[in-house]
Amino acid sequence: MTIQTPNGFELDNSGQRIVVDPVTRIEGHMRCEVNVDEEGVIRNAVSTGTMWRGLEVILKGRDPRDAWAFVERICGVCTGCHALASVRAVEDALDIEVPLNAHLIREITAKVLQWHDHVVHFYHLHALDWVNPINALKADPKATSELQQTLSPSHPMSSPGYFRDVQNRLKQFVESGQLGIFKNGYWDNPAYKLPPEADLMAVTHYLEALDIQKDIVTIHTIFGGKNPHPNYLVGGVPCAINIDGVGASGAPINMERLNFIKRQIDRALEFANNVYLPDVLAIGALYKDWLYGGGLSATNVMDYGDYAKTPYDLKTHQLPGGVILNGNWNEVHPVDPRDPEQVQEFVDHSWYTYGEPGKGLHPWDGITEPKYELGPNAKGTKTNIRELDEAAKYSWIKSPRWRGHAVEVGPLSRYILGYAQKQEYVVDQVDRSLSIFNKMTNLRLTPKQALPTTIGRTLARAMEAQYCAQMMADDWNALIVNLKNGDNSTANMASWDPKTWPKEAKGVGTVAAPRGGLGHWIRIKDGRIENYQCVVPTTWNGSPRDAAGNIGAFEASLLNTPMERPEEPVEILRTLHSFDPCLACSTHVMSPEGEELTKVQVR
Repeated sequence: MTIQTPNGFELDNSGQRIVVDPVTRIEGHMRCEVNVDEEGVIRNAVSTGTMWRGLEVILKGRDPRDAWAFVERICGVCTGCHALASVRAVEDALDIEVPLNAHLIREITAKVLQWHDHVVHFYHLHALDWVNPINALKADPKATSELQQTLSPSHPMSSPGYFRDVQNRLKQFVESGQLGIFKNGYWDNPAYKLPPEADLMAVTHYLEALDIQKDIVTIHTIFGGKNPHPNYLVGGVPCAINIDGVGASGAPINMERLNFIKRQIDRALEFANNVYLPDVLAIGALYKDWLYGGGLSATNVMDYGDYAKTPYDLKTHQLPGGVILNGNWNEVHPVDPRDPEQVQEFVDHSWYTYGEPGKGLHPWDGITEPKYELGPNAKGTKTNIRELDEAAKYSWIKSPRWRGHAVEVGPLSRYILGYAQKQEYVVDQVDRSLSIFNKMTNLRLTPKQALPTTIGRTLARAMEAQYCAQMMADDWNALIVNLKNGDNSTANMASWDPKTWPKEAKGVGTVAAPRGGLGHWIRIKDGRIENYQCVVPTTWNGSPRDAAGNIGAFEASLLNTPMERPEEPVEILRTLHSFDPCLACSTHVMSPEGEELTKVQVR
């Protein structure tokens, strides 16, 4: 049966049904079902979140100053962004302004997470959708060295001997039969098209990324005490600074520690410049015919905006927010997460109920009441589903909408918004990267043609990692200037005592999280949390259909993608992984009274 959705997509759920469950190499649990026609082209997609999260229940009745420590545990990957959104929400509710030092330290900490998340995502989660490590055994190390020096002549590790050593290590690994993370790959699928030398170069950088990613996060341990889950503080940051202090255990942060941080930032920028971005451009160019997976990025994108140079000054956002609808890059609509008409969550195709079909709720008024049932056309049982019924309820993820529109969020959305609003650094990055890509491929793609694709989404992540490294360097310089001017303040404790708070208050905190626009909404009453709701990036992107029939970004991005072998869903994984889904963040359980909702027994 063919269905035309209100947001312009044609769905046909006839043909062969392919089920991918679970979708691996992501955070959490996800299921995807697609229908392919006789030519192996995807004509319908059904994205399902299959796990719950319950932290909002735990927060009810607690001290708002503690909320960050709980919500940070929503996810083990994007931890700090939830804490930052939480303290921003509480500070917004209580009208607390943080000192400049605290703002800059938070900015550096957030951008470390962004850089780290993007590097780990590409090399250790997404690259294997494009890179064949088994094929790397056939590579000529000398030719690989020449390829490396052509793509990135500034990268010091590029000798033939270096690549030969990596190839020998890989050979021993494969011949041992213990393939580990390379096990169960579709390595003979013709969808893999890189030459052996490109595969060897990418596998080598996979190993380099393993080393550098563990070093960069030491910045979190200096400013936040640990990683993952660094410490935060309502009103500022939990670290004292004394640039003239002597470096003893437990002493305040001094100039030696700050210089160590600067060295890590410099390494991050070098890796983005010399390895990450060149790799994405090279791999993308070798897959130049694979410009699929645009989905909603070609039409509707959204972000709240972030990375202000000074606290609370939206005009200094270095990645500006907004909404673009229907692919019109000439008109950017302003976003206000406080407006109940702008952000609403629907549950018509989610395993929850509001009691009124088609009803949407703003997060300040959010309700999460489960209603697990399979539709009449589902196949299998509740505990052994073979096929879901997309005309009914089919996901634990809600359907957030901006003024009723399904939108995509993430680095790609931020870069489309930045480019459309002529943000100088973003425009320069996009134009420079696209010039290199077009030169490699002999194409003449414009940003509007290249960005709204799976390759473009992956490229946007690499560019954002590069931009974050540069912004970190700028933040570090601004921090040093402010400290040398005699300002050592890292926290504003004027409103720490609940006796100074109003009887009732509500606030919202937003963050440009690695996977997209993140929002936390809080209601405070009598010094305690009355209601708390998180609307996370994968809730936007992985949402099921809404009451009007609009589909979410995951589902839209898969449509019209040809598959080499439908039973080996490489193409499905490529596009879904390009969003870096985080299902642990995107599903949740809560009741207004905080009572037990259900029990789940696992074997």
